[in-house]
Amino acid sequence: MLGFNPLLFLGRLMLVGAFTLSSAAWSAVERLPLPPPQHDVILQVRGALTQHNVGDEAHFDFDLLTALPARQVVTSTSVTDGEQVFEGVLVRDLLDWVGAQGNVVEASALNDYVIEIPADDFREYDVILAHTMNGERLSARDKGPLWIVYPRDEVDELQDIRYDYRWVWQLHKLEVR
Repeated sequence: MLGFNPLLFLGRLMLVGAFTLSSAAWSAVERLPLPPPQHDVILQVRGALTQHNVGDEAHFDFDLLTALPARQVVTSTSVTDGEQVFEGVLVRDLLDWVGAQGNVVEASALNDYVIEIPADDFREYDVILAHTMNGERLSARDKGPLWIVYPRDEVDELQDIRYDYRWVWQLHKLEVR
C-alpha cells in the first residue's frame, strides 16, 4: 500500500496515473477536486452531486476510475459458470468522491437496460464497479466496460433474484437521485 500525499495524488491524477490508495487516506481524497478525464469516458455520473468535472456531471476515464482503491470480489454470478474473480472499485467510494446526495442510483447500460438501485446497497455491501474478470479487462462485448458486482457468495441475502437484476453489465451511466 502507498502512503498518502495529497499533492502527489493530485499530480498523479492530473497525469492520469493509476495507483492504489490506502483506505486510511481515502477520507482525505473525498475532499479533493475531481480532475477532468484525459481519455475516453467509460462512466458518467450525474444528478445530486457536489463534485463535477464536466459541466454538472462527473466523468471518469479508466485511469481516473482506477485511481480509487482497488477491491477484489470472488463470487458466482447468475450468468456465468462457477466462481469468478472480479476487480474494481467500491461503488460507495466513487459515490463519496462525487459527493452523491441521493437515496437512489439509477444505473444505465449500453444496451439500454436501466434499473434503480437503493443507495443503501452500496453502503451495506461491498458492491464494486468491476473492470476486470479473471484478470481480463472487460470489454463492451463481454459485459464491460464496467459491471456492477455484488459479493453474492459472502452474504446469503444477496442470493435473492431481486439483487441479480441489479448486476448491471455494460454500465456507462449512473444518476443519483
